[in-house]
Amino acid sequence: MSRAIATFFGVGLLPWAPGTWGSAAAIPVAWVIHGLGGFPALLLATIAVTLIGWWATAQATKDSDDHDPSEIVIDEVAGIWIALLPLSGGLWHAGAEAWVFPWPGWVGAFVFFRLFDILKPGPVGWADRRNDALGVMLDDVIAGIMAALCVAVLAGIAHGLMGM
Repeated sequence: MSRAIATFFGVGLLPWAPGTWGSAAAIPVAWVIHGLGGFPALLLATIAVTLIGWWATAQATKDSDDHDPSEIVIDEVAGIWIALLPLSGGLWHAGAEAWVFPWPGWVGAFVFFRLFDILKPGPVGWADRRNDALGVMLDDVIAGIMAALCVAVLAGIAHGLMGM
């Protein structure tokens, strides 16, 4: 079961850029969670997937020389869901229809998250260098937080200053 969770039920086994595939596959799942329960549901799911992902990653890498195999993508799921929280929270706060998940928000979250996850600036790189299961999860959590801040700032500009 830990391997299924760590690979996000096989998504991480796809060839070529499994982290990108894991991030992309997590977006429609987040949309369904948001549609069913709004921001509170996505927030709780994000916390749960982060904690369960930490456990699954520890199990999947136990007795292995590779602390962060490419097929482990549950960390990307947690990170992209964090990046999507400002979108979900803003929609929930505005009283938008439950199944609304406008493309600029999720595309921005995806692009910023992947950028921070790939480039590993500052604290993202620090977490990645931990070389343990917590570091595997933590670098994507931090990248997700950085992406979420970018999404929130851009939403504030678009909806506040520009009045869109």
